[in-house]
Amino acid sequence: MHEVSLTADLLAQIRAQRGKLHPFERLDMRHTAHVVVDLQNGFMESGAPVEVPVAREIVPNVNSISAAVRRSRGRNVFLRMTVDADSRSSWSNWFAHMHTPQGGAAVAKAFARDAHHWQLWPKLDVAGSDHIIEKTRFGAFVPGASGLHELLQSHDIDTLIITGTLTNCCCESTARDAMQMNYKVIFVSDATAALTDAAHAATLENMAMLFADVMTTEEVIAAVSRAVPTMPL
Repeated sequence: MHEVSLTADLLAQIRAQRGKLHPFERLDMRHTAHVVVDLQNGFMESGAPVEVPVAREIVPNVNSISAAVRRSRGRNVFLRMTVDADSRSSWSNWFAHMHTPQGGAAVAKAFARDAHHWQLWPKLDVAGSDHIIEKTRFGAFVPGASGLHELLQSHDIDTLIITGTLTNCCCESTARDAMQMNYKVIFVSDATAALTDAAHAATLENMAMLFADVMTTEEVIAAVSRAVPTMPL
């Protein structure tokens, strides 16, 4: 698991700016969704095309949050990175200039619809009541990238709990746009994963200062347990 430590100076700035450390510690689960970003075989397996080793370690935390959200009548939404002909055309510069030709082709093959690496990691707790949505950009709220915003709006969701991988790529991109689209965002520090501790820490600082309420899994589950409505165990 990544080492998580927000500096004392940053925490003091947050308290001064917001009046308290956790502005979203009281939730209404009727308007809350847990968004699990890209925990797919292509990021999770040993030797996978974009292997993020720490991502395997966060799965128990992600599953614990999913169970708590489900129990409290919130919604779980699993995002799945997808490459298809349309995204390769409309996002051509990323494929053409940010990879070698061989690398771009490997990513496209790995995350093609129905490919093995495109599938969700089998150790994820996914229930029949949960939602699975494809996305074709790092950020799920980029116009045309996914149906996430439409799904959330159809269920009157205004608060998002973000988990998954990569902390500093698809999780961060989705969280930044969500905040600017007027969602309340909780970014879970020990249920997100990056390739390095430094990359993870840098995103947490950005999230905490500007975009989200950064909480641990324990803090999120406590907030969910205080929320309404909650089903009896």
